[in-house]
Amino acid sequence: MKHFNVTGLCTPEHDYMADISGKLTQIKAMVDAGEYFTINRARQYGKTTILQALKDKLKDQYIVVKISFEGLGEQFFSEESRFCTGFDEIFGRGLSFSSATEADRNCWTQDINIPDNFLRLSQKITAFCKSRNTVLLIDEVDKASDNQTFLHFLGMLREKYLARKAGEDTTFTSVILAGVYDVKNIKLRMREKGFAAMQEGEGKYNSPWNIAANFKIDMSFSVSEISFMLSDYESEHHTGMDIARVALEIWNYTHGYPFLVSRICQEINEAALAWTDQGIQSAVKGILQEKNTLFDDIAHNLENNEDLRSFMYELLILGQEKHFERTNPTIDLAATFGFIRNEEGRAVIHNRMFEIKITNYFISKNMILPH
Repeated sequence: MKHFNVTGLCTPEHDYMADISGKLTQIKAMVDAGEYFTINRARQYGKTTILQALKDKLKDQYIVVKISFEGLGEQFFSEESRFCTGFDEIFGRGLSFSSATEADRNCWTQDINIPDNFLRLSQKITAFCKSRNTVLLIDEVDKASDNQTFLHFLGMLREKYLARKAGEDTTFTSVILAGVYDVKNIKLRMREKGFAAMQEGEGKYNSPWNIAANFKIDMSFSVSEISFMLSDYESEHHTGMDIARVALEIWNYTHGYPFLVSRICQEINEAALAWTDQGIQSAVKGILQEKNTLFDDIAHNLENNEDLRSFMYELLILGQEKHFERTNPTIDLAATFGFIRNEEGRAVIHNRMFEIKITNYFISKNMILPH
């Protein structure tokens, strides 16, 4: 039986899922246009799920290789030769889980030339992609985005992309990175990690990903996309819920934040609450009192960035109007973490649950004085 999954990759065979087919169609159009880009959204926003679903959607037209930098350790990025030989290995493993034929896999894995530097790795990619439309998906890119060796790798991909456009090279049809941060803005990551004051050699953090297209697809769930998930659940459980009303009420609390949508549904199901406005309210109340990874991230980010904390206090507690301008580093960071969204040029709290949770955070810090 299916369940509501909030802990990792969701698949339609095992989990109740919102309808993301429209999002996948839009992303495929970017791939078909040969674009390179980053899917950068806040934590637990369904990035890994969308990558897997995209891989399935593209597999009949492309060789799609999905890799991740999660858990590889610092040694993987310590020097050029380690990175290149390591990438050679994980790409070969990714091919074995793709739609590539045995001949395709052998072309990569049986190449006797070990790519122990970026020039040789570039040459191997050229040879492989000459007769193959190949898409590279890299998940958890934040694990590497502040590493100089990885930035050199992105620089190599950029140069190959530009050379392809000039008719002077072959390379991946599309490269898609997924993470919290937009790799085009490496300095935001540097600032968040405490390197903002670095002046000497700062140029080395200029983005090697400035060829990437803007990713403007809305990753939050709409009411109709939530309704799809509820319809799937209702077809098995026959609760008699008013699907349209329940979907709208869940959206009103979450503004479609994927983790929160699924977590409310999970709580209603597991706690045997009614699929009504009252049941949703009870679920929300219980969730806001729990400790989970999303709320831990909110507290961590507020604790560790004074500018961000002050901005959120002014916006939420003092009610100050803020223009949504992402060239402002603090606003950009708040948007990157999913705390705020753009509403007709104004910065507003992303959803009601965040509004309550962040208000409770400030109360707990004795930052809200009683009247």
